[in-house]
Amino acid sequence: MLSLFHVPLSPFCRKVRLTLAEKRLEVKLIEERYWEAGTEFLRRNPAGKVPILCYEGRMLAESQAICEFLDDVHPTPPLMPDDPAGRYEVRRVCAWFDDKFHSEVTSNLLYERVNKKIMGGGYPDSQKIKTGSARIKYHLDYMGWLLEHRRWLAGNAMTLADFAAAAHLSCLDYINDVDWDRVPVVKDWYATIKSRPAFRPLLVDQVPGFPPPRRYADLDF
Repeated sequence: MLSLFHVPLSPFCRKVRLTLAEKRLEVKLIEERYWEAGTEFLRRNPAGKVPILCYEGRMLAESQAICEFLDDVHPTPPLMPDDPAGRYEVRRVCAWFDDKFHSEVTSNLLYERVNKKIMGGGYPDSQKIKTGSARIKYHLDYMGWLLEHRRWLAGNAMTLADFAAAAHLSCLDYINDVDWDRVPVVKDWYATIKSRPAFRPLLVDQVPGFPPPRRYADLDF
């Protein structure tokens, strides 16, 4: 069995979990308090962060690299297009969420509201929360624009780009920080992703001290 060192509300870990589940690969989940990283953890990944996937004795790090590796080794169902232009667009959209969305939104909302308390980092910074709440509107509008021109975020087939976006938004939905009524086409897209069997394990995640809103696990939200 594969093993994944993760934390439940990490969008990067969730992207890998979605990929594993979509590929129907059985995995043992091991929660890792990476901020208290000891020598053993740093041996697994000198960068000192999760996710880390133990695959046939190898320790694989970096969510995008892990997901593309899994798609290469387990090509069914495919999560990357065959053509170079299509693969470029998937990687571009993944980078949009894992870099830009993460720095402008996820880190300002999720990390301030949840991670700081768990890690003993003090009180939330209200200015950062205000910034994240403002910037997510721009990103939802951009997603809406993409989905008005294509069926999925990177084209006409579901790809890793959709999993990257859904991973971030699912974390923010857990803390009730997504205005789903702002862009109906984005809500419809998320409802489709949320209804997939691969998504179900995410809907039962629980972080002690931070219960999700009741509708978090509701497919008809």
